[in-house]
Amino acid sequence: MLETLRNAFKIKDIRNRIIFTFFMLIVIRIGSQLPIPGVDSEVFANWFAGQVGEGMSFFDAITGGSFYNMSVFALNITPYITSSIIMQLLTIAIPRLEEMQRDGEEGRKKIAEITRYLTIVLALIESIAMTIGIKRGGYLEYNSGAKGVLAVILAVLTLTAGSAVLMWIGERITEKGVGNGISIVLTINIVSRMPNDIGTLYQQFISGKIVPRAILAAVIIFAIIIAMVLFVVFLQGGERRIPVQYSKKIQGRKQVGGQSTHIPLKVNTSGVIPVIFAQSLLQTPVIIAGLIGKGNGTGIGSRILKGMSQSNWCNPAEPVYSIGLVVYIAMIIAFAYFYTSITFNPLEIANNMKKAGGFIPGVRPGKPTSDYLNRILNYIVFVGAVALAFIAFVPIFFNGVFGADVSFGGTSIIIIVGVVIETLKQIESQMRVRYYKGFLND
Repeated sequence: MLETLRNAFKIKDIRNRIIFTFFMLIVIRIGSQLPIPGVDSEVFANWFAGQVGEGMSFFDAITGGSFYNMSVFALNITPYITSSIIMQLLTIAIPRLEEMQRDGEEGRKKIAEITRYLTIVLALIESIAMTIGIKRGGYLEYNSGAKGVLAVILAVLTLTAGSAVLMWIGERITEKGVGNGISIVLTINIVSRMPNDIGTLYQQFISGKIVPRAILAAVIIFAIIIAMVLFVVFLQGGERRIPVQYSKKIQGRKQVGGQSTHIPLKVNTSGVIPVIFAQSLLQTPVIIAGLIGKGNGTGIGSRILKGMSQSNWCNPAEPVYSIGLVVYIAMIIAFAYFYTSITFNPLEIANNMKKAGGFIPGVRPGKPTSDYLNRILNYIVFVGAVALAFIAFVPIFFNGVFGADVSFGGTSIIIIVGVVIETLKQIESQMRVRYYKGFLND
């Protein structure tokens, strides 16, 4: 990795792209500290500190502490991520959008434009809901009269504008920087919370302990983190290669074809999306209940909310709430199958192979090929989904059993490792292009 970066800085264009990305990240971190006008940030931070154990940790991690600070970037890029997922689903359901996607570059530009508008709409809806919760909680400096109305309007506009600016920064990083801008924004948010988490682990398990126990705790923590990172790297790189043979054809006086290649099926075909889906569905009601001051009672509704909160899973004192963990794992596996089914079409691949004269050795072209790919895919998706569920489970287990109160978890590690690997691959590919151009110019 260091070798790749060192070589990248020797090429002026790539060096400028890396520097541009770095300065954009500085802008993001500055914006994450700027408070929303009219919101009492100190009072909100005190409230949030009491709510972290009730489902806010994940939201705080992906916003890089912006929500904790109630800054102009409090919504962060969550509206853009949501709108992107919605557009992916709609592309399958609406033929017009599916045609756009097949229209090449122009079609993708139109879909990207629609995604931006949908992001603004979702950001506006989320900012209104969040501001209402803030107002009901008494966290606005003015809660009544003309000043109160102005404070609400200002908060809504600021939150919406902040999300739009982050979306714009992400797109500029993609265009003028390195890597996928939105993914890099999400990654820097997660990474920015890690020093606090490491400090928390130090205070909980190392500080004040006798030296042998402190060393043992540090070694165990370090070993668990390294093992999870290596497991994620292995999972991200794992793939099943389906061999494909293309028939020989006669074109004019030449014989073409006869090429052997393969279809790479990734073990983790859906990436981190299933975990984000499952966490969002379970944690959103908990967050909303916290904002409106509900969920702390003893009724059945409050018990359900406690079961949905990750902070209550794997707790030896209250094992009944770990039912939520079982539901969470089942949702991860289900969403892995669902997301793969809408992004990978075996029938379409089989038809395209048939048209091009390709076939899988030992399998007839057409529907038999589609059925074969389906069987392989179902097996691979299950393996990948179980691996994802395991990665998500390990931090939850240690949080519940040992009280390791940290904001990052398996999802964060998957995102960070995946983005770092993809960004390095993109830098290496850009370096190859420069070397090829230099060779051709010589």
